[in-house]
Amino acid sequence: MLSWLSGRVTAAIVLMVATWAIGGVPDSSVRSWIPPVGGPHGAVRILRFYATTGSLMRGDKAQLCYGVANAKSVRISPSLEPVAPAANRCLDIVPEHTTHYTILAEGFDGNVVTRVITLVVETAPLPHRSNMNLASYFFAPSSDAGKSGWALHSSQEPS
Repeated sequence: MLSWLSGRVTAAIVLMVATWAIGGVPDSSVRSWIPPVGGPHGAVRILRFYATTGSLMRGDKAQLCYGVANAKSVRISPSLEPVAPAANRCLDIVPEHTTHYTILAEGFDGNVVTRVITLVVETAPLPHRSNMNLASYFFAPSSDAGKSGWALHSSQEPS
């Protein structure tokens, strides 16, 4: 019984000495894993906020990615699906027109930081215009022997 008690007392003394040693070294890397209880969380920061492309065609899909640190809450406008504080998250977006996206992150201390990006949405290019004057052409039944159907004829016959 005495050896069992002696072993427990020795373990308790070793634990107290280790705790005292860690507490006496303020910059110890051993101490870095212990989170401060009730201490400040640090300043809120936006780590990243970007679109996977700088511009896209109407109807195309892109991703809007964000990352925050020490944030209590996050909002992105125009409103997207619900977002939450994350170090690295991407959302699928399909904007119909050029859009300015704003991220707002609120820290535990009440401070707010924002960042804005613009995603350019381009309309489809117009078809290439031909040098053909469509007013001088018309469709008529095909005059080729043995062919049936319609053909494109010029109203300006070559001379």
